Amino acid sequence: MHTARFLIIGTATTLAIGLSAAPAAAAPDGDTIVTFTISAGTLDIVVPGTAAIAGGAAGLPTSGPLGPVTVTDGRAAADGTWEVEAEGTDFETGGGTPTETITDDLVEYWSGPATATTGAGPFVPGQATAAQSEPLDATVIAFNRTGGTGNGSATWNPTLIFNTPLANVAGAYVGTVTHSVA
Repeated sequence: MHTARFLIIGTATTLAIGLSAAPAAAAPDGDTIVTFTISAGTLDIVVPGTAAIAGGAAGLPTSGPLGPVTVTDGRAAADGTWEVEAEGTDFETGGGTPTETITDDLVEYWSGPATATTGAGPFVPGQATAAQSEPLDATVIAFNRTGGTGNGSATWNPTLIFNTPLANVAGAYVGTVTHSVA
């Protein structure tokens, strides 16, 4: 019995040594699977922190540039569509009485054309001309990207038009224009 056991162990060892010594066969070609990742970023908007528009006379329209507004789309998306909305508050001086207030329906927004763009568009202004300006008493479309793929950006310098009532008093009127992108 002892001999048979030795014989089986010896045969298994010889078989294992024979298999490990056989050379690997060469192939005519070989594939390597490669993965490359493009990271998705964010959709951001940068607006001027403050703006000072040259004054005018009561009863006459006054206008001036707000300053550059820039949207940067770093989402690397197959559909790079986005839209910017703008809205405003009343503009007030002093105590904000009726003669010290220019209501938001008397303040108009005019985006004008893009001053700079990158990436695929089209990039479309909400109000291409001054004749298309819209009052800020409701949300207005300031600018949008209607398609395109991948990253891109657009900058424009909107104009605000103040239709100041004749009864308004002199003073520095302050209000807010808010832009948002989605």
